[in-house]
Amino acid sequence: MSEQDKKTPNGQSTLDGSDQVAVRQAKLDGLCESGSNPFEANWEQSHVSTEAVSLLPPEEEVGPEVSVAGRIIAFRLMGKAAFLKLLDRGGKIQAYVRRDEIGDDEYASFKKLDLGDFIGVRGPLFRTKTGEVTVRAKEYRLVTKALRPLPEKWHGLSDSDQIYRQRYLDLVVNDESRERFKTRSKIIREIREFMWSRDFVEVETPMLQAVSGGAAARPFRTHFNALDCDFNLRIALELHLKRMLVGGFDRVFEVGRVFRNEGLSRRHNPEFTMLEAYQAYSDYRGMMELTRSLIQQVAERALGTLQVERPEGEVIDLSGDWREAKYKDLILEAVGTKDWFELPKAQKLEKTQAMGIEVDPELEDFEITNDVFEKVIEPTLVQPTFVTHIPRELCPLAKVTQSDPSTIDVFELCINGQEIAPAYSEQNDPGVQRDAFLKQVGEETQELDDDFLLALEHGMPPAGGMGMGIDRLVIFLTKAANIRDTILFPTLRPL
Repeated sequence: MSEQDKKTPNGQSTLDGSDQVAVRQAKLDGLCESGSNPFEANWEQSHVSTEAVSLLPPEEEVGPEVSVAGRIIAFRLMGKAAFLKLLDRGGKIQAYVRRDEIGDDEYASFKKLDLGDFIGVRGPLFRTKTGEVTVRAKEYRLVTKALRPLPEKWHGLSDSDQIYRQRYLDLVVNDESRERFKTRSKIIREIREFMWSRDFVEVETPMLQAVSGGAAARPFRTHFNALDCDFNLRIALELHLKRMLVGGFDRVFEVGRVFRNEGLSRRHNPEFTMLEAYQAYSDYRGMMELTRSLIQQVAERALGTLQVERPEGEVIDLSGDWREAKYKDLILEAVGTKDWFELPKAQKLEKTQAMGIEVDPELEDFEITNDVFEKVIEPTLVQPTFVTHIPRELCPLAKVTQSDPSTIDVFELCINGQEIAPAYSEQNDPGVQRDAFLKQVGEETQELDDDFLLALEHGMPPAGGMGMGIDRLVIFLTKAANIRDTILFPTLRPL
């Protein structure tokens, strides 16, 4: 309970400066004393709001009887009658309650209802003078009494911290937020439908792992009491999915939670959702087609369009083929010099300083270059762009480009100024893979997963692999301002 809450004589809390909770508690006590049950087990719904409204065509004034239920979000008493709005999973529907229709005693109880209460209503549909489809109540029942009031501002909560901590309130009062999470659900459903249509098998891999692999990230650690040893929460899905390729599952994918014990930002949350997919006898080119087709189908089915308008007004066009650009070409264009990759580290640092880029001088040479990409180039990649042939130091799990041993057969798909999905031609040579792992272990950026190398030594077919950040895709498709707006219960510091 908040320190600002007050106590009533019966021990119930009240909101600071208000006795609304005490009043609601008194109503609850009265209901219980009268033999009513303010917390029913059920109410039979015949229709949700949207279904009920669709039963009354525009040319008709009356419709069939329906049974609906939901939370009261608007309440207007007019003496012997009242209008109220109910919110359910489909949307909102209006109900009309008259005293002479339900009786004096029932109407007296009805007038004691509060905003936020859940009720069931049964009666025929009719159209009001303003044209709104409404349920004319023959019967109503309180099914859940709300002891705390909803936020006063119906346009939503203004305190962002309260929005994230009490998401349930945000979902009640904020139509935009509620629709965004419905859209997120549609996006994930359509991702699965697409992958299944391509004959991919959905699998589940362990969240608790003895060795963290598949990315260079700091893990969350925990102790497994029964085994008396430490485990990590996974930082990627990759290495176990590639074990599935070794086992003969040629097309596998997983939509799973991933955990990285790193920073918080507008685009980063330590707990997030990834799609990872691996296809045998394919490569990064095959993943390029797969990724483009996937996003196009998801957008078309979840949003109904391939034209996504940014909050700034620019329209992102997802149709047709997408631009390809080599990483090195983009870097040379950004820095304005043709010999960037031959420059010593000190001159690179001087150049980045002149460009106004803050770069840690302790970074490796390739990391300085990648800082230029992430800080200068990536934010400009608004239209879909496959950035190809990334420096080999950035990923030990991909095949080296035959025509340029300094790069790997990789793309990073950038849309809306951020990376959405990287994909590789997967490394299946166990000797090369071991050397790459050992180099990263020496740099303390990744642990050595001997069990994965053992699996690789049994033979993994050539394959393409792709990972996609679901939260970032939702940010883009729903025009969210912050990754926390796409995660129902984002990670927050405890109060």
